[in-house]
Amino acid sequence: MARRVFFSFHFDNDFWRTQQVRNMNALEGQPLCTPNAWEEVKRKGKDSIEQWIDDNMSGKSCVVVLVAAQTAERPWVRREIVKGWDAGKGVVAIRVHKLLNSNGYAASAGDNPLDRINYGSTGNKLSAIAPIYSPAGADSKAAYATIKDNIEDWIEKAIAIRKAS
Repeated sequence: MARRVFFSFHFDNDFWRTQQVRNMNALEGQPLCTPNAWEEVKRKGKDSIEQWIDDNMSGKSCVVVLVAAQTAERPWVRREIVKGWDAGKGVVAIRVHKLLNSNGYAASAGDNPLDRINYGSTGNKLSAIAPIYSPAGADSKAAYATIKDNIEDWIEKAIAIRKAS
């Protein structure tokens, strides 16, 4: 049975890439949020976004952060990571920058958003405990294959890490 996961990503830049990961059929993610629906949520303000995150993260076992050029800069991505970790969910980051966008372009790798989050009272970065994976391969097809072949294992490892910490 597929794990139920919450996808965290930079909506404007990486929606297309995220859909490629969702379509691998290895996971059960939150319901598809179309660009129009996301604009409606954002238009209603901060409380609406917080409620959307709460509703869609409920019942999920892992937060899967899909990382490309500007993901680490996004405040809502950071909020989703913290919320998932604090709720005892696994957290795993996967670089998707090699996957092509709707215009056929790859992106730059971008910073690891887990480097920007401290956990517990230790002051340690979440990246010291939660993994980020960079798919092998020089092109989109190879990166896609690496993600498809490994994503379920990466998620299971992230859940095990969270349970142990």
